[in-house]
Amino acid sequence: MADLFGSARGGGGPDLGQFFGSKMRWIVLLVVVGIMVSSSAYTVEAECEGVVLRFGRFLGIVEPGLHFKLPLGIDEAIILPTRRQLKLEFGFATPGYTNPFQPGKQQMEEKSMVTGDLNAALVEWVVQYRIENPKEYLFDVRNPDMSLRDLSEAAMREVVGDRTVDELLTVGRQEIEVAGLARIQELAKRYQLGLKVDSVQLKDVNPPRQVEGSFNEVNKAQQDRANAINVAVGDYNKAVPRARGQAEQTLSAAEGYRFKRVNEAEGDVASFKQLFTQFLQAPEATRTRMYLEMLGEVLPKAGQKVIVDEGLQRLLPVLPLQALPGLSGQQSSQNAAAKNQEGR
Repeated sequence: MADLFGSARGGGGPDLGQFFGSKMRWIVLLVVVGIMVSSSAYTVEAECEGVVLRFGRFLGIVEPGLHFKLPLGIDEAIILPTRRQLKLEFGFATPGYTNPFQPGKQQMEEKSMVTGDLNAALVEWVVQYRIENPKEYLFDVRNPDMSLRDLSEAAMREVVGDRTVDELLTVGRQEIEVAGLARIQELAKRYQLGLKVDSVQLKDVNPPRQVEGSFNEVNKAQQDRANAINVAVGDYNKAVPRARGQAEQTLSAAEGYRFKRVNEAEGDVASFKQLFTQFLQAPEATRTRMYLEMLGEVLPKAGQKVIVDEGLQRLLPVLPLQALPGLSGQQSSQNAAAKNQEGR
């Protein structure tokens, strides 16, 4: 090697071996520095957080952005999607998923359940969650995502087992979702998974294929029953308020009539008392005045009258009988003719 890179023995030229040796050392040093820099810099995405470990022990949590750590395996940064909504699907799988724990391996077994009335049902549901405590998520439980899947399935089987198949298929879906969410949150907190469960949604609930036709007929009958009840309630809400309004109107009219009659009666009583007082003071004058007032009220309503003495034998047709109200022209002429004949 000395013969290749060194100068010729006894020559005066530069030492080529020393030159190339020093250059190689610089190259190696630059490569080592580049490797250390590249291994010490890391970036945390916007929807994630970084958990820094030093010799495998928890050191701290860093926010999104560019960060540096000790190289050569001294520090390790684990990036967790703490601000991303994750989900677990039970009984089905949506194509294009990114979470490896999202679909189940035995989908048919997951969705096969028994209800409280010993009926079978195929239940598909979704659990949405996110990483709330990265330290608990990494160190307290082994494989927390699979643990959450297992306890979610156990909780849903417990909740569905307390309901009837009719509640599961029709009106009890929301109640089952609320009860399942509360149960899963309780279990996740008890086992310290570091996960927060946000929602539970029932996607599709079907009876087994062997009895699907019968279940559909029962469901249709229940819907028809509910529709008939709604129509009846609508008619009730339409008829009863109208009847109540009419009753209140009748009561109000009767009340008004009662007040009117009472007031008129009280007025008549007061007038009678006043008249009686005057009668006691001047009986004849009061009696005459009452008689004349009564004639003044009655005679105008009687109309025009002709009074003839019964003992009168001859009556000349000098009265204008044709002008009397209530007599037609023919009747007036007949009456006049009859009177003429009697006069002859």
